[in-house]
Amino acid sequence: MPRRLRCICAVRLRRQSRGGTGRGVACVPRGAYLVTEFLSDWALSTTSWQAYERAVTRLLPLLGYEHVSLIGQSGDGGADVLATKAGKRWLFQVKRYAQPVGPEVIDRTIAAARTYDADIPVIVSRKGFTQSLIDQRQMLASQGVNVQLWDDVTLRRRFGLVDVEPLAHRESSSFGLRDYQAQACDRIVGDWQRTESTSSLVVLATGLGKTFVAGEVLRRLSILKPSLRVLVLAHTNELVYQLERALWPFLRADQATAIVNGIERPAWMDLGRFDVVVASRDTMANAASNNVDLPEFDLIIVDECHHLESATYDTLLESLGTTLPHGPHLIGLTATPWRPGGSHLAKWFDGPVVSIDLVEGLRSGFLANVNYRMYTDNVNWDGLRALRGDNFSPRAINRTLFIDEWDDAVVKRTSEAWAEIERPRGIVFCGTVSHADRMAERINSLGFTSARTLYSRGADGRAVGPIERNRVLWDFADGKIGILCAVDVLNEGVDVPDVNLIVFQRVTHSRRIFVQQLGRGLRLAPGKASVVVLDFVSDIRRFAAGLELQKSIDGHGPRPGNEVRVRLRNTVEFFRASEPDLSAEVFLREWLGDLEEVEEAGEDTSILRFPPEFPAVGAPR
Repeated sequence: MPRRLRCICAVRLRRQSRGGTGRGVACVPRGAYLVTEFLSDWALSTTSWQAYERAVTRLLPLLGYEHVSLIGQSGDGGADVLATKAGKRWLFQVKRYAQPVGPEVIDRTIAAARTYDADIPVIVSRKGFTQSLIDQRQMLASQGVNVQLWDDVTLRRRFGLVDVEPLAHRESSSFGLRDYQAQACDRIVGDWQRTESTSSLVVLATGLGKTFVAGEVLRRLSILKPSLRVLVLAHTNELVYQLERALWPFLRADQATAIVNGIERPAWMDLGRFDVVVASRDTMANAASNNVDLPEFDLIIVDECHHLESATYDTLLESLGTTLPHGPHLIGLTATPWRPGGSHLAKWFDGPVVSIDLVEGLRSGFLANVNYRMYTDNVNWDGLRALRGDNFSPRAINRTLFIDEWDDAVVKRTSEAWAEIERPRGIVFCGTVSHADRMAERINSLGFTSARTLYSRGADGRAVGPIERNRVLWDFADGKIGILCAVDVLNEGVDVPDVNLIVFQRVTHSRRIFVQQLGRGLRLAPGKASVVVLDFVSDIRRFAAGLELQKSIDGHGPRPGNEVRVRLRNTVEFFRASEPDLSAEVFLREWLGDLEEVEEAGEDTSILRFPPEFPAVGAPR
């Protein structure tokens, strides 16, 4: 039987000094500090309406809902939270009004359910409902239109059935640790218990679970010290909200979280009563510089900690006492241990407790196996033969080397890959809105799956509204849409782990964006064996990037006179008309020379030497 949650209204003891009671097992009785349920009256009354929507969002997975999405924003069409349960699509309209909500809300909720194709509309109201709304709801029910009403009593009753233990503890099969994650957690907890250790650095590539490690550490330390007070810092508001949600599964239901940024925050005097504060770096830094009395924290987690180069972070962390002998323990999370300026993070951290890059993650099976196919169908080899000169910039080479339009071939290759993948789900990254629309239209005309476009702003400059965006993402997560043709979204912030087909049709010279886009398909999921990547990008630097990835993964690429490849789980291959194009691969590797230098070259940098003679082995057509 699940343990019912406790409601304890004692005030948490404030530590008397920066060092407090030290680390390890709590030195105060269990009942001597505040236990703040995240749906307690106090937590909800001291936070914003946005926090109320997030509290409902946090509750739903604990009640067995899946695919829970927080929508609430201006122009959302009456949908604040979307979720799925028992094969039904649920839509929640969440209201934190000062008075009971009236019948106008039920009309908007029903309209929203039609817009989002939801089966069960629900109105959640902090202050309950007017009698006129209840009467209207009964009339609609007699007509076969059923709307659920969750008032504060209903919400508390459902909340009371929730087990207090973290979801990650109760559903260990879904939150099991990989060996490297478990070892990292063991080391950080060990560092925590040794008072002379003040920091821990986690270096994990995209998809390897940096935040997962931080959450598990938080869960373990909360056992050692139930009154643990944590501050999580990020440099953008988008990351702030992502981090709060990512940590929820690792928190007890009696651990409340708060957001502090330029949009919302509790009163500064109330901040110390929250167990976990997820905050914007700039907002906290401004508070510190204005001598705001910030609470004492036991643990500080900095996401994307390569940004610690900034003076803002230096001043903030020093004001929070991280440099003091018994100050808060600092955990840094990053995909790279280097700051933008190139210097290491030695000021704040010693060596990392774990360090795994993208290539090692692929080699070790920590990420989905990659079948990366670079297509040379549109390479104009005759134009390349006609070039004259000594050195050429990427811009000049691209103008000569690539034939511009080949959408029909791209769609054909995509349909072929679709047929060979079990339970396929794909994303096509396009360069422009018109291109995305054209690709979706051609995919739909072939009929092998349903495709929709997704972008933040249309070709006419009109911003895509949240209703359209959220409906498309929900249908994609639900399997109603097979392929998304995306332009300027999905680089980050959208986690769809069962994506197993990635198609590149946009040029990007940012390694960060390229890895983020590739990372949409690298995350492991039940039943997912691998991800197929089709790269149609017409840029000589992309060929260099693919060859460099190939060399890093296996080191057994073909050499002139030797076309034998060692087959590993992860492959990077060149294709032409659906057949391996080994001749082009050999030629490009020999021609491009220093792959990393070519990959990082600017548009007009004369770095490419004049092509040598074509290899004797199967010269490219």
